[in-house]
Amino acid sequence: MPLSMSRLILYVRDVELLKAFYQTHFAFPVTEAIENEWAVLKAGEIEIALHRVGEPYRTLSNHGSMSNAKIVFTVASGLSEMRESLLRAGVRMRDLKRYDGVAQLLCDGEDPEGNVFQLSQPDPA
Repeated sequence: MPLSMSRLILYVRDVELLKAFYQTHFAFPVTEAIENEWAVLKAGEIEIALHRVGEPYRTLSNHGSMSNAKIVFTVASGLSEMRESLLRAGVRMRDLKRYDGVAQLLCDGEDPEGNVFQLSQPDPA
């Protein structure tokens, strides 16, 4: 039976902050929302759901994230310009990079809660 991923759930301390971040910087539309508790954003073929963490975890500081996950977004072109725009907006962004044998330009960044995302731009064919 073939499977496909449809939704990624991130457990976050501030749903509204992250919802605004992903709407502002990536233009992802919100498809579901419960104020301060839950939001679903359409990110291409997959949804990113923001679920407020339980009470004991709301005050823990984990900026720099203890997560071993990375969200990867593909852009067709303009990665360098997008990175510069994010930097101007105060988003933590790392340098552009390439790896031998990988036909993509890449850079990583962090959302306001320290979740790492990667922007990937395939080389022209």
